[in-house]
Amino acid sequence: MIEIAGKVVSLEDPVALAIIVAGGVLCLILILLWLGLRATNRSARTMEPLVQQLAVLGQNVQQLGQGQEALRGGLQNVSDTQTNAQLQVVQTMETRLAAVQQQMNDRLADNAMRSARALAEMQERMKETLHGSSKQTATSLTALQERLAAIDKAQDNITKLSGDVLSLQDILSNKQTRGAFGEIQLNDIVSKALPPDAYAFQVTLSNSRRADCLIHLPNPPGPIVIDSKFPLEAYEALRRAETQPQLNEAARLMRVAVRTHIKAISERYILDGETADGALMFLPSEAVYAELHASFPELVRESFDARVWIVSPTTCMATLNTMRAILKDARMREQAGAIRKELSMLHKDVERLGDRVGNLDRHFAQAQKDVGEIKISAQKAGQRALRLDRFDFDDAGVKESGQVVPLTKPDA
Repeated sequence: MIEIAGKVVSLEDPVALAIIVAGGVLCLILILLWLGLRATNRSARTMEPLVQQLAVLGQNVQQLGQGQEALRGGLQNVSDTQTNAQLQVVQTMETRLAAVQQQMNDRLADNAMRSARALAEMQERMKETLHGSSKQTATSLTALQERLAAIDKAQDNITKLSGDVLSLQDILSNKQTRGAFGEIQLNDIVSKALPPDAYAFQVTLSNSRRADCLIHLPNPPGPIVIDSKFPLEAYEALRRAETQPQLNEAARLMRVAVRTHIKAISERYILDGETADGALMFLPSEAVYAELHASFPELVRESFDARVWIVSPTTCMATLNTMRAILKDARMREQAGAIRKELSMLHKDVERLGDRVGNLDRHFAQAQKDVGEIKISAQKAGQRALRLDRFDFDDAGVKESGQVVPLTKPDA
């Protein structure tokens, strides 16, 4: 139920319901009309600037047409001007091309002449260079021939040296010749390091063993033996070993050979009361010596225990220099008495010389005194002779009988 203007209306009444619907529709139409009017007003206000712009645009289009006509005329003028300019440019270019062509012809002719002259000069230089090169080539060939001759000579020396090396290999391959080689090397080293009376070679000891070298050192330590040994087979087997079994076998052979040499030297050349309490084993090869100390230190210790000292050419020279110092000191001690005697005699000679120098000094003093007196007498004699020469007798001081006889001229 709805109360309108004091009247009660039922919603279930169809008439009332139609009236209400019709009123609502009317209100809706009025609202839509009002909204359309507002939109129309807005569109009109919006269109006014657009209309003005269209008017301005029409004026601009008209002006653009006028400008296009003017541009067409200007383009025609520019085309005509460009045509004239092109004609002038073509004429100018033809003139310049003709001038350039003439210049190019002149330059080409000039360049051709210069090229001809340069070619002639180059040919002349090439001739001179070839001549000089031929001389240098001849000189170089001469020098090359000389060098080839020197190379041939060197080749001959190398061939001779290779033969010497083969001979050395032959020598080292035989035990007897290898022993002789070591003895010769030992002989050379000892003879250079010691005086001739300090050593002896191939000395037979009391046990009938012959030592390669015996150094005469004073006691202690006494004479010492140097024996040359060269275990070359074992060393070469060690160098040739390629597998571990071969290396082990070669090392065993090396130990056996060195131990055998050490034992032989210790038993043969260390004699109580005759030689020193040690001996030297000389290895003629530095390589064997180095290999022994590098790979077999136990053999070196065994040689120390056996009082056998292993030396190479280098260490042997150092040892012999030490021995030379010992010999020099021993000889100085042996000659100490003679030196003292000579010093005593020298002292007496010096004292005697001092006495004689004193006597000579006294003689010189007396002689100097005599010479001084002689000089005084000579001065006086000279003064008297000068007065006599000048006839100056006033101060002569010579008076006889208290009177002086005057000099008178004889009567005429």
